[in-house]
Amino acid sequence: MNVTAANRDPLDVAITKNVITVILSLTIIYINSTLVHTFRKHQVFTMNPRYILYIHLVINDIIMLALFVILQVLGYILFTLNVSLCIVLLMIAIISSLNNPLTLAAMAVECYLAICFPLHHPRICTVKKTYIVIALIWMLSSLTIVPDLFVVLAIKPTAFFNSWLFCMWASIFANPHLDKKRDVSNILFLVSVWVVLFYTYFRILFTAQAASANAKKARNTVLLHGFQLMLCMLNYVSNLMIKGLTTLFPKDGLNILYIASVLIQILPRLISPTVYGLRDKLFREYLKRSLFHASNIHPEKRGNRQLKRSCLIKQFKTQG
Repeated sequence: MNVTAANRDPLDVAITKNVITVILSLTIIYINSTLVHTFRKHQVFTMNPRYILYIHLVINDIIMLALFVILQVLGYILFTLNVSLCIVLLMIAIISSLNNPLTLAAMAVECYLAICFPLHHPRICTVKKTYIVIALIWMLSSLTIVPDLFVVLAIKPTAFFNSWLFCMWASIFANPHLDKKRDVSNILFLVSVWVVLFYTYFRILFTAQAASANAKKARNTVLLHGFQLMLCMLNYVSNLMIKGLTTLFPKDGLNILYIASVLIQILPRLISPTVYGLRDKLFREYLKRSLFHASNIHPEKRGNRQLKRSCLIKQFKTQG
């Protein structure tokens, strides 16, 4: 879809769209930030590979939402953006988007090892190895995008990077070879992750411990990874969906682009905090402590504090 100044939204429509986007995004960012704060505050999470991978997923969602809001608001206010700045923002957003399927695959493998190899799990899934896996995830995601940047640097004149345009990937990286390369890399990513998810799910399903509560919970978790991966896949088919709908409804191109962005970029970000953070009993308990710290003080502790305070007052009066 070609976006020009001639087909911009009216002022009232633009304000409404931006208010909805900003409120939804900031709400999810606040929820996710609370989860990150809870994670960092308690060592029981920072020393557990499962929660480290989970919080990595949450941080990626925060990055994606923050950049989405920045790009949309700047797009409506300035309409055009400096090409160099646009490239930096788009690359960070796309890399964090590609991180999510790989992180889901890593989380599924961790569940599989915990259920099928419980004795070896502590040795295999260590904190250090988890951070190495996260570094590899960022490296793999970057390797799919960085070559596009080198191609654009090679074929575009220097003046192009100082120019201003509407900040979209297709506006800067418009090249049929890059499109094919991106499609192939996306297919490889998704097929690899789906293979991992199916393998881990069925291995957990048929393991000797399949009747246990932990195994059932792990199977449900892997299924949720699959559902979230399906939402991630919407990113890869969004361009085809938008092109098809704008062909059928050419006058509603901007509305289609906006609705698709909200449904694909914002609403799926609710899945991570809702499904993982609130579903996990341990994380939910510590999250409650973080949110309602003052009201969660045990009555005995309150009584002890009051007793100590009264003793200090009596001692002070006696000395006086």
